[in-house]
Formats: sequence, structure tokens, C-alpha cells
Amino acid sequence: MKIIPAIDLQDGKCVRLYQGDFEQTTVYSENPAEIARQFSALHVTDLHVVDLDGARLGSQQNRASIEAILNETSLAVQLGGGIRERANVARWLEIGVSRCVVGSMAVREPEAVTDWFREFGGDRIVLALDVNIGDDGTPFVTTHGWTEQSDTSLWNAIERFLDAGLKHVLCTDVSRDGAMSGPNRELYDDILDRYPQLALQASGGVRDINDLIALREAGIPAAITGRAMLDGRISAEEVASFRQNA
Repeated sequence: MKIIPAIDLQDGKCVRLYQGDFEQTTVYSENPAEIARQFSALHVTDLHVVDLDGARLGSQQNRASIEAILNETSLAVQLGGGIRERANVARWLEIGVSRCVVGSMAVREPEAVTDWFREFGGDRIVLALDVNIGDDGTPFVTTHGWTEQSDTSLWNAIERFLDAGLKHVLCTDVSRDGAMSGPNRELYDDILDRYPQLALQASGGVRDINDLIALREAGIPAAITGRAMLDGRISAEEVASFRQNA
């Protein structure tokens, strides 16, 4: 299983939100590129970057920080947050982003996103589906930086793009993100049972290396972890051991 560290950007800083609440922010660094370099030293290959301001406002607000990460590390960066136009996808891919992460647009304008999959290919687009679990257990997709609840289920959102070449799906249980309560294993098991062909990225709730081991044992292809690594709950030695025993 691939470990993908995460950096969330707000006002040019590396931050973490609690359950997507912009009023509950912890600042980790004024220099996100330095954090990216520290992650790179762990010999991970990928980095997940989210422009939180972009997710809320609809266009990238942290371009300088993103470009610094691209220029100062060799990590394969997947970028999300406010990517809502084809020109943005093309520009970021051209300047070095490996994959663009698309969320709200997939719910609001699925036809446009289908065109992006067909133009750029399934390896260059990640479908980010952040969910709240309904009273009946159905996961429903949230949009606009988790500020708006849709009536689109996770299953309907995935089905829309399978024929267009969907490969990478990043799924976050919003209630677990930043809460250090453990990943939603049942959700990820359900996704892989339904769609075993997907390169699923589990996100939200990772507390320590044991959570990553449990996800690996469940057959999850990749897991994103932000706060646990930023807080030092997952050490460099544990990451190295995890990779050696993959």
C-alpha cells in the first residue's frame, strides 16, 4: 500500500482543519515547501496537496506555495481544491502536477468532468468524493470544501465516470478527518467490494502506523495521512519499516 502524505494550504500556510471546519484551523508551518521536503526525505513517492482557499472560493489561491512544492521536491503531486475549469487542469498538468483532484465539479457538472477524463486520461484525474454517512448508512457526497451537502450518493457519483476511464478515487469520511478517530474501514471495504478495479485512496482518521497496517491488510491500494505525520504520531522509522514490509 502506498502512503501519501497530505499538505493542506490556507493563506500560504500548511494547516489542518477539524472535520472540514474553516473556523477550527491548526497552523503547522509558514513554509509548506519545507514540509514537503521533510516528507520527501521519508522516501515516499507521492504528495497530496489541497488548496483549501481554492476549494471554498472556486479558484486556486495558493499558487506560489504549490509551485514551490513542485520546484523544490521530486514528489508526484496530486493537487485539489478549486479546480473547476478545463484550463486549470491543463495548466497544472503542464507545469508538473501528476494528477488533478476533482471534487465539486464531478457533482455539479459531471458532463464536463467526463470530458476531462476522456481528454487527459484516467491516470491524470483523481475523483475526490468526500462523504457524510446518512442515517440509513448511505454515504452522500459533500461539495465546496465540505460546506455543502449534496443528494448524490457515493455510488451514483462513481458510476457516472466508470465508462469514461475512472481509475483513481479518493474517498474521505468527513466525520473522521482530523479527528484522529481511525479510518472508516467499513466504507472502504464496501467501495472495493463494489469496484475492485479502482485505485482507491483512503483518507480521514489515520492515527498511527497501526491504522495504515490495517488498511494495507484490508487491501486498500493507498492511504492519505496528514495530521498523524505532521504531529509526529507516525515516525520516519515507521514509514521506512512499512515500506520495507510492503
